[in-house]
Amino acid sequence: MTRPASFSPGSLAEHALLDSGDGRKLERFGSVVLDRPDPQALWARRVPSLWDGADLRFERESDRGGRWVPRQRPPEEWEMAVGAARLLIRPTPFKHVGLFPEQASNWSLLTEHAEPGATLLNLFGYTGAASVLAVAAGWSVTHVDASKQSLDWATENLRRSGLGTDAMRVLCEDALRFAQREVRRGRSYDAVFLDPPHYGRGPRGEVWRLEEGLPALVDAAVQLLRPGGVLVLSTYAVGHSPLTLLGLLEAHAVAGDRVEAGELALPEQELDGHRARLLPAGFCARLHRAEGA
Repeated sequence: MTRPASFSPGSLAEHALLDSGDGRKLERFGSVVLDRPDPQALWARRVPSLWDGADLRFERESDRGGRWVPRQRPPEEWEMAVGAARLLIRPTPFKHVGLFPEQASNWSLLTEHAEPGATLLNLFGYTGAASVLAVAAGWSVTHVDASKQSLDWATENLRRSGLGTDAMRVLCEDALRFAQREVRRGRSYDAVFLDPPHYGRGPRGEVWRLEEGLPALVDAAVQLLRPGGVLVLSTYAVGHSPLTLLGLLEAHAVAGDRVEAGELALPEQELDGHRARLLPAGFCARLHRAEGA
């Protein structure tokens, strides 16, 4: 059977997609099992009885969020090991928990290609999984997000991972404005990660809309990329396809560059008698800049 192009999901020792279906997914983060909505899971569940063991079930109350319903008394927050990092998992009213396991294939780029003095710019860095893993691997990291709450979470992840809270540069900034300023300053990085939301606001009320801001953001990010560097662009829940992201990056490619695009996905765990499926989890494109560019 031929599948659409997707990046290798990778594996995390303390995370598993146990099952999915009927518009929901059942995942284990550390020792806690979560049942939450996922509109991509249109198929039937493989083992309905598995779902009875969920510690927390997310119930949507409006398009702005919902609440977690506990089966017993699970912790309000807990740690999960991801490679060399220990990251805080905290269920939020927006169904997110502070970690996106489908990004594991992008995190592996940082751990596999770390070199002394290598620099990462992580825009829309959220709670900092990529940044913390990069710091642990020896990268010099600039972590940017418009949410003070997310930045505090990222700093806490540094601490829990045994790294100094000043181990990376943490900035509460509008991502596009910061990237454009860095271009004017003549700065450059060995890796630039972009994971923009569909809509958001900067710390000074700046409005971010993906369709309007993404071309300018990619333009700035490519200018910040050093020869031999990599730009990673990922998106979720947007009305575009990997071909859109591919076209955006290919428009900035020069001789010798390599551009790839596909889907991010989570693999279900293997179960006897049940075929493991890939649950779509967003789109991704990468531009690998030529050494001599």
